[in-house]
Amino acid sequence: MNPTYTRTRFWRTLRRTAASALAACGLALALSGEARAQLVSEVPKKVGFDQLLDNQVPLDLQFRDETGAAVRLSSYMSEDSKKPVVLLFVYYECPMLCTQVLNGFVRALRALGLEPGKDFEILTVSINHREAPELAAKKKANYIDLLGRPEAAPAWHFLTGDEPSIAALAQATGFRFMWDPEIEQYAHAGGLVVLTPKGRVSRYFFDVEFQPRDLRYSLIEASGGAIGSLTDRVLLLCYHYDPTTGKYGIFISNFIRLFCVLTVVGMGSYMFVMVRRERRLTRAAAAS
Repeated sequence: MNPTYTRTRFWRTLRRTAASALAACGLALALSGEARAQLVSEVPKKVGFDQLLDNQVPLDLQFRDETGAAVRLSSYMSEDSKKPVVLLFVYYECPMLCTQVLNGFVRALRALGLEPGKDFEILTVSINHREAPELAAKKKANYIDLLGRPEAAPAWHFLTGDEPSIAALAQATGFRFMWDPEIEQYAHAGGLVVLTPKGRVSRYFFDVEFQPRDLRYSLIEASGGAIGSLTDRVLLLCYHYDPTTGKYGIFISNFIRLFCVLTVVGMGSYMFVMVRRERRLTRAAAAS
């Protein structure tokens, strides 16, 4: 092998590798800085779950159920109703937290000791006004199957709606969320709300795991119109939120730091190996 050609190819490859790595690292740092500045300033103000105990949900709000039929919240809550309601805010194409919330709720349902339809109703409301009943129907079928109780289907409603209706319901229950057009995802909190039969906020449950005993007690309590106490729990939020600092840039910045460190280490290792290889080739060429 021609040593001159080998050296030329080595340095050309090294320059390309270094340029690509540094460019990627620089771009990533620039994007992380911009994203962090935007998220830290906007997201903590727009995303959360305020506990508005005893607040009345507007019963005249209209949505569509999984069949596409127009329904009002008064179909599930009214002055004459006797059953409390579990309300979950999700969106059906959520890639992260919503699935965990729904899965955790299903696990609680299995051990609850109360029957959906007989003892309470369930409303799962999409916060994405772009989602249609067809998607809601698929999601419902998946979770009824996961629950393993087809008799619960009439009592578990998967709703979609227009933006004003979603916003009004979210505002009444203290659920704050925002849309990020750059990544086409919602930043939102995880949890559920227990409502009285008349549609008043009775209690909140945060996280993705719900203790069946606590949820059962809250439903029995809410069925009599009682209002619970504030829940002292740290919110778990979708969108890489750090609840210990109240900021959104930590995950991103740590990832970028790790990326850059690994890039530098990789470049150094590559240079070390290639320099030793070139020296061996040079010595071999000189000896021959």
